[in-house]
Amino acid sequence: MMGHVLLVFLSTFLSVSMTSETFDAMEGEALVIKCPRWSSSAKVTWYHTDTYKIIPAEEEGSRIFSLKQFLWFLPTSREDSGNYTCVTLFSNNRTKSYNMSVQLHPHKQGVCFPSQIRYPNDTGRGKIVCPTIDNYKNATIIQWYKDCKPLQEERYYKREKYIFINNPVKEDDAKHSPLPPQILFPKDKDVIEVELGAALSLKCQARLGIKVQPIAVVTWDVDNIPVKNSEFSRFHEKTHFYQGREQEYYRETTLHITEVKKEDLQANFTCVAMNEMHNTRATVTLQLKAQPEVGLPNVLLITGSLVLLVAIAVSVILYQSFRVDIVLLYREIFQPRSVKDDGKIYDAYVIYPRSQTNEANFVEYFVYQIMPDILENKCGYKLCIYGRDIYPGEDTASAIEKRMQKSRRLIILLTHQLINCKEPAYDQHIALYNALIQNDTKVILLEMETIGTYDKLQESLRFIIKRQGTVKWKEQHTVHPQSSNSKFWKQVRYHMPLTLKSSYSANAG
Repeated sequence: MMGHVLLVFLSTFLSVSMTSETFDAMEGEALVIKCPRWSSSAKVTWYHTDTYKIIPAEEEGSRIFSLKQFLWFLPTSREDSGNYTCVTLFSNNRTKSYNMSVQLHPHKQGVCFPSQIRYPNDTGRGKIVCPTIDNYKNATIIQWYKDCKPLQEERYYKREKYIFINNPVKEDDAKHSPLPPQILFPKDKDVIEVELGAALSLKCQARLGIKVQPIAVVTWDVDNIPVKNSEFSRFHEKTHFYQGREQEYYRETTLHITEVKKEDLQANFTCVAMNEMHNTRATVTLQLKAQPEVGLPNVLLITGSLVLLVAIAVSVILYQSFRVDIVLLYREIFQPRSVKDDGKIYDAYVIYPRSQTNEANFVEYFVYQIMPDILENKCGYKLCIYGRDIYPGEDTASAIEKRMQKSRRLIILLTHQLINCKEPAYDQHIALYNALIQNDTKVILLEMETIGTYDKLQESLRFIIKRQGTVKWKEQHTVHPQSSNSKFWKQVRYHMPLTLKSSYSANAG
């Protein structure tokens, strides 16, 4: 039961391993690998990654054993190649796990050290550091070599962790070292999207060793035929090389295709990287870029979009043409049948040019007869009209100002008499002040006569006209009752506020 729990425990950590590191070593020699991020308060457990078998601490006669953060191989054997995991348990019960891959290399005749276990080291100052020496604190003898020969000269100052070369000369430069060829890109079996008739460049980059290599080839094959031997003039290569930070030697070759043709979609394009050790390959293929299908769903989508755009355009045109009717209908159906308690008494205060004589005129008839009949009797509004709703004995100026403050709208009748009057009436002054300065009362301008240009109007009136326009009276001058559904009265009602009874009587009009 305990073993089963431990197996589950280890498999959990295996699934969350944070890092993977590879160690290359010689067969038959000592190898010590270290679990990273270790502290004296941490407990480390080593086990075989593939079998979850725990590697115990040092026992007499054991060849592989764990010692705190270290895993020892004394000595290594060919079968030791594989994956190992260390689990670090910290004092706060937090854990970390790390994967280690160990690769053992056999001795080869004529080769003192395989290239895989060599460390590139470019100091430029004559000091060379042994990177893993701290793992071997129990070693009694440390010997430094150059090109597989022990260093004996006095100008080499040898210490445990490093060697210092006094006055380095050209002969101290180590020879090149090949590494197993590694193609960095492209990845094998990559699929590259292309367009027929277009140019294409395929780049292949490979790492081949340490320092310039005597044998270093990176080239392209097309269906196993080298491009340089190909009869196709559409294909040509361009190669260059460079060195990395650790003197690693890279070679890069770009295959240029001047024009992609249909037969290229059936071909295999293979990058071949080769040095004195061996060679490796990565093959890619081409395919056409996906083109959007113009099928039935797309046709329906396009058609639906066009229909929607047409519907929106028609809706905008209809709304502009029938905006007044739509708003009035909306009020009738959806708006509440009462207005909020805003402290107002009147729906509108009416300002008109008052006659200086006793003769009756149409404007006064319109104000005292037609407007009350339509707006009050048929539409349910309450108007304040000078001469009708200001009582005798009241202070005129004070009464006008109070009535306007109690009104939701200001209705101004524009006539030639109002325009040509040299001294506008007091209520006109107050109305424009409220509309423009305090900006708390909306103005409705009724153009009762054809004014033409508005150049003679006060600047404040011209500003209001420019902002909202006027409602033009085009009805015949008749004493007969007017219809509340005529175009003129609909526009007036459109600008008026909600009424206490939003639907007017059925006998309207």
